[in-house]
Amino acid sequence: MNSVILALFTFVAYIVAYHTYGRYLAKRIFKLDSNAVTPAYELRDNQDYVPADKEVLFGHHFTSIAGLGPIVGPAIAVIWGWVPAVLWVIFGSIFFGAVHDFGSLVLSMRAKGRSIGDLTADLINPRVRTLFMIIIFFELLLVIAVFAMIIALLFDMYPQSVLSIWCQIPLAIWLGWIVYKKGKKPFWPSIVAVTVLYITIVIGSYFPIQMPAIGMLTPVMIWMIILFVVNSFITSTLPVHVLLQPRDYINSHQLFIILILICIGVFIGHPPVIAPGFVSSPEGAPPILPFLFVIIACGAISGFHSIVSSGTSAKQISCETDAQAVGYGSMLLEGALAILVIISVTAGIGMKYIGSDGSILTGRSAFAEHYSNWAAADGLSSKINAFIIGSANLIESLRIPVNIGLTIIGVFLVSFASTTLDTATRLQRYIVSEFSSAQNITFFKNRYAATAFATLTAAGLAFYDGTGKGALKLWPLFGTINQLLAALALLLLTVYFVRSKKPVLISLLPFLFMVFITGWAMILNIGKYYSTQNWLLFGIGTIVFILEIWMIVESVFVLRDFKTG
Repeated sequence: MNSVILALFTFVAYIVAYHTYGRYLAKRIFKLDSNAVTPAYELRDNQDYVPADKEVLFGHHFTSIAGLGPIVGPAIAVIWGWVPAVLWVIFGSIFFGAVHDFGSLVLSMRAKGRSIGDLTADLINPRVRTLFMIIIFFELLLVIAVFAMIIALLFDMYPQSVLSIWCQIPLAIWLGWIVYKKGKKPFWPSIVAVTVLYITIVIGSYFPIQMPAIGMLTPVMIWMIILFVVNSFITSTLPVHVLLQPRDYINSHQLFIILILICIGVFIGHPPVIAPGFVSSPEGAPPILPFLFVIIACGAISGFHSIVSSGTSAKQISCETDAQAVGYGSMLLEGALAILVIISVTAGIGMKYIGSDGSILTGRSAFAEHYSNWAAADGLSSKINAFIIGSANLIESLRIPVNIGLTIIGVFLVSFASTTLDTATRLQRYIVSEFSSAQNITFFKNRYAATAFATLTAAGLAFYDGTGKGALKLWPLFGTINQLLAALALLLLTVYFVRSKKPVLISLLPFLFMVFITGWAMILNIGKYYSTQNWLLFGIGTIVFILEIWMIVESVFVLRDFKTG
C-alpha cells in the first residue's frame, strides 16, 4: 500500500462524512438553531462562560481532546497490522467518536453548560449521577497525575522544547488581550504568535534547557511540581479567555503546521507502508479482540471527549450551529491525525531507523526491529519514538534539518500534553464543584478551593511513592475505564433521544458495541489482576465495573418506565 493513497482515501472519507452524516445529525437530529441563545451568552461571567469565535473554540476543543492519545494508541496498535488500526480509526471516528462528541456537546449546550455527569440526574436519576461523577473524577485524577509526569519526562527527554513551551504563556496572554480587550480578529495576531513561537523553536534547538537535580528531587520531579503549580492551579483558575483558550488556539496552528509538513512529506517521499497488513499473534501481545478498541481510543472514540465537550466547550460556544464543526469536525480531524501517525510508524519509520546495534535499517526490517515484540514497543518512550522517528523522516523530505524537525515534533507533543493537563484540571474543578453542590457542600463552589482540591489530590497520587510515578500503578485501568465512560455517554445520549422521540440507533448501536467490547476487556483485565495477585488493580477495577453495570441497569429501568408510562 502506498502511503499517499492511504492518506488521500482517509481525507476524502472524512470530508464526505462531515458534509453528509455530520450535516444530517446537525439538521435532522439535533436541529441546531443559529438564533438560539447559548450558555456562553445567557450565563456569561467572563470566567468560564465566555463566547468564543468558532475557529478559536475549535482550536481549544481539538487540542484539549487530542493530547497524546491519537499518537500513542495507533503507534502500538499497528503491531497487529496496519489494516485493523486504519479501519477502526476511520469508521470508529465517523460513526462512534464524532457522534459521541457532537451529542455530548449539544446535550450540555442545551442544559446551561452542565457536565455530562451532572446531566445524568435529569435524564436518569440523582443516584446514577453520583456514580457517574465518581467515575469521571477518578478518570480525571489519573489524567492530571499521569500527564504531569509525561510532560516532565518529555522536558527531560527533549530539553530543546522547554524554551518554546514556556514562551507560549506570554504569547497566549498577549493574544487573549488583543482579541478580548482590543476587539481584534484572532487570525493575524495568532499568526504573529506562532511565528514568534517557531523562532523560539529554532533557538531552543541550539540552546536546550536542562533542569538539574536539587537534593533528592530528580529533574522530572522538579518539573512536575512546577507543572502542578503553573499548568494545573494557576492556569485553571484564570478566566478561560486569558490563557487556556488563546494558548489552545496557538497550539491548533501548530497542529495544522505539523499535519501539512507530514502530508507534504508523504507526497514528496511517498514511502510504501512496510508494516504487514495483519499480524495474528504478535509476541507477548494481548489478543486483538477486544484490546484494539481499547488501545485506540483518541482517534476513534474516547470517553474523555465527552467530559471536554460538556465541560469547557459547551460554556464557550457562541452559536448552536458551530457545534457541528467543534463537536463532529474536531473528532474527524483527530482521526486524520491518527492516520498520519499510522503512516509515520508504518511507512515513515522504514525510510531510516537506527537499530539497537547502531546499524541503519530501512524497509520492513526497520519496522520489525521496533515492533519485534509487545514489550519492546509498548513503553511510552517506544511509542513516542516510533512517531518521532517516522514523522521526522517524512519532514526531512522537505529538506528541513533533522534537529529542527525533531524539535518541532517535540514541541508539538509537549504542547498537546500541556493543553490536556490544563483542561483536565479545569474540568476536575467543574466536577468537584458540581458534585459538592449536589451534596449541599458550599465550600467547593469557590474556584480556588475546588482547583486546589483537584490539584492536590492528583499531586498526592503522583508523589505518594516518592518518585512522581505513583499514578502509573493505576494507569492500566485507564484504557477500559475511559472506553466504558464513552459507552455511558452514548447511553445517556440514547436516553435523551428516547425522551425526545428521536431516532435512537445512531447512538444505541455504538453504545451496545462499546459496552460489549470494553466490558469484555475489563473482565479479561480483572482476571489477569486476580491471577497475578495485583489486588489494588483487581479491587478498583472490580468496583468500577460494578458501578458501570449498576448505572446501565438503572438506565434500562428508566427507559422501560418511560416507554410503558
